Amino acid sequence: MAAIHRAFPYGLDALSRFVRVLACVLLGLCLVPRGAAQIETNPDAESEESDEEIEEIVVVSDPRSLIQRSMHGSTSLVDAETINLVGATHPNEIFSRIPGVWVVRGSGQEHLTAIRSAVLAGAGACGAFLFLEDNVPVRPMGFCNVNGLFELNTELADEIEVLRGPAGPLYGGNALHGVINIRSFLDLNSTSQLGLEVGPYDFSKIHGDFRRRDYGVKFLSTSTNGFRDSTGYNQQKVNAHSRYEYGNWDVTHSGSLTLLNQETGGYVRGYKAYDHSDLRISNPNPEAFRDAKSVRLTSHWTSTTNFGELYLGPYLRRSSMKFLQHFLPGQPFEKNSQTSTGAVVQWSRKLGASNLSVGAQIEGMKASLLQIQENETSGSAFLMATRPKGIHYNYEVSSLSGALFNNLTYSPNRNGEVSQSLRIEVVTYDYINEHLIGNTKDDGTRCGFGGCLYSRPSNRTDDFANVAARFGYKHLIAKHTYVWGLVGWGYRPPQTTELYRLQRGQSVADLSSEKLRSLETGIQIRHSQVSLVISAYTETNHDLIFRDAEGLNVSDGEIASHGLEFDFSWTASKRNRFSLTGTLASHNYGFTRDAARGESIVDGAEVDSAPSFMANARWRFQAFPSALFEMEVNRVGSHHIDAANTANYDGHTIVNARVNWQYSQKWRMSMRLINALDIAYADRADYAFGSYRYFPGYPRQLFLGIAYSIAP
Repeated sequence: MAAIHRAFPYGLDALSRFVRVLACVLLGLCLVPRGAAQIETNPDAESEESDEEIEEIVVVSDPRSLIQRSMHGSTSLVDAETINLVGATHPNEIFSRIPGVWVVRGSGQEHLTAIRSAVLAGAGACGAFLFLEDNVPVRPMGFCNVNGLFELNTELADEIEVLRGPAGPLYGGNALHGVINIRSFLDLNSTSQLGLEVGPYDFSKIHGDFRRRDYGVKFLSTSTNGFRDSTGYNQQKVNAHSRYEYGNWDVTHSGSLTLLNQETGGYVRGYKAYDHSDLRISNPNPEAFRDAKSVRLTSHWTSTTNFGELYLGPYLRRSSMKFLQHFLPGQPFEKNSQTSTGAVVQWSRKLGASNLSVGAQIEGMKASLLQIQENETSGSAFLMATRPKGIHYNYEVSSLSGALFNNLTYSPNRNGEVSQSLRIEVVTYDYINEHLIGNTKDDGTRCGFGGCLYSRPSNRTDDFANVAARFGYKHLIAKHTYVWGLVGWGYRPPQTTELYRLQRGQSVADLSSEKLRSLETGIQIRHSQVSLVISAYTETNHDLIFRDAEGLNVSDGEIASHGLEFDFSWTASKRNRFSLTGTLASHNYGFTRDAARGESIVDGAEVDSAPSFMANARWRFQAFPSALFEMEVNRVGSHHIDAANTANYDGHTIVNARVNWQYSQKWRMSMRLINALDIAYADRADYAFGSYRYFPGYPRQLFLGIAYSIAP
């Protein structure tokens, strides 16, 4: 009970905030974003309804839909037509359209993520975001992948859903700042396709999507040499899906497989090095590489009876990865893997004006990590002495987690709906060190300069108990228009790399779970020609986990965030549609501390890698029924690139153009012109160890594709 109290110490303060939100919304004075509420807004029915007629709130059950499960909150959806038109070669290209989200492109298929946050790059920072495939987490709790989106088939998804803000009550740990859900198959009766696309730097993509009434298979194979030296990659992704009825059960089985082999590029160094023609295409680390593979099997069993709807969702996952840590002195090699299994059980029922669901989730994991340095470290005497050749870490971790949760919606009248979600979750890590304890060399001797850098804890067990909650209200104030408010608490337990991958001076990482408090309000207006969603939020992220100047993993940081997000679309005519999404946000440190990499964090300073402004504008033109054209302008604003706020990146504006032409019933052609103005820019900018460093963005690229369709 004491652990639960520490995880949720907000009692009366939370209640008072929630009451203020309700009052604000009821008075119609609040502004907020696109929610998951299922309010019918069918523009085609306008002529058949009087303006006074109030639309009913409709709840449709789909256990694989993030938006329906989230009930209220800031959500966005990218449909199949848009995914097909964008033809993204990297997740950055599709997520730039969603307000509050920034998926920063790294080398090859690598990336870093920001959802209502700065770009998070720490060892366990990926635990702040949850990636789902058909509503099932891709990785187990405590063993996230900072490049987790390359384990998902975003390129051929039927739909992509994003929930912004803490989602712990719905999904538990690793959903601190938001959730991304990839829907692999929605309609097995849609058209099958086989396609080919080619582009610069020997780029080629072969993709297929074959569906019949009860099953579907899609695959993707991509390869390129990369525009920088020694930065080529090839990847393969396969998804399979089947659906059938078994007695009273509606059953679906899904399987996915991903493979990635890439040569990895390092940062180019020097002020605005991305604007230097030679440096832009260079690779200081041609020896770097990353090889990864993953496989997942999931099932969804749904049965509807007189007593309600029962859902069972068992899953099994396996992933492994090996790569060279070219960004560290000595360039150690890392190999990690995990095998995990779990299940979700949920019961739902309509009770008068309420819809109630209760459930449980259990998950087990066994994982391992090996870090070994094959060569002697070069550089200063200190680096050579403290980063020895040999094994740095070699450990196994087993975990077991369990959660109880509930979701409730209540409609007090035809105009309003109240929602409540609560989750109680416990996770236990069992760590076994397979190497020498402490920070010695392989032979047990100590390093000079006070000891070796890497410290290995002795065998231990750690457990974390957390509680998350959400309370929301939405109110229909006019036909096609509603306002809403939401207060939420989220958390993420420490990742295993933060607990057991220590440095000298620390034999135990006494860490707490990170926590987030969030308050949101918003408005949504949808008519036949215009759609507008505006959301405003304020968040406090406390018990922030980071590495301090002494190399210790600590959890006593704090960040305050405030933001405004908007999503506007105007169908000017049958042929023209204009869209604009944008984000205005501030993220500020709430503490003063010297941190790793020689950085100094000052209370009130802006968090680095957090643009205050981002926007995406699009014009979509239906030239004729079989041809669709889109022009896109994507803006990333200026931002600080170090914690001390002494170094900056000016931002960039990129223009893209795309065409899809269905020139016969069977054949479709596509063209994509990326970075049409050939702007020199940086996908990621950073300042560390007294040096500017960048991942240069791609120059102008032209892709041509052709696809053959097969009617179902």
